[in-house]
Amino acid sequence: MKVKNLKLIAKTDEDLRVISAHLQDSIVKTSDIANLKKNRIFLMQLNRFMWEDVEKGVFRKNKRIRTVLKFENVIKVTSKNINQKKNDRFLDFLAIETLKMPDKNYEMNLIFSGDIIIKLLAEAIEVTLDDQGSPWESKNRPKHEDL
Repeated sequence: MKVKNLKLIAKTDEDLRVISAHLQDSIVKTSDIANLKKNRIFLMQLNRFMWEDVEKGVFRKNKRIRTVLKFENVIKVTSKNINQKKNDRFLDFLAIETLKMPDKNYEMNLIFSGDIIIKLLAEAIEVTLDDQGSPWESKNRPKHEDL
């Protein structure tokens, strides 16, 4: 059976929460992050853990798939706790938080473990998540400590 790749489009805060949930526990290499200033596009290529597949059944295998996360109409990008000279570091994705600013722009914070944040300022929420290629088996399933 051929796996249908996931493609999600976010235009609202609620849509973005769905994308955030699908990206939980993804990993991204810092060299796979790009801010295309002239085009006002911010891109990340992540290895997404396929939670939707695991949750279908007890005996499903853990899988990851390459996915592209694209933000459009980006005005400004800043980051916290990322050494831009070390582009071989892997970041563990946790969530996307959104805040509508007084000037009607949107601040979208990409939150990673280790208190790492990439902050995007955009005119609107125009985000796509697009799986690429075929999934592969992952030995490990992400674990979360109970709080």
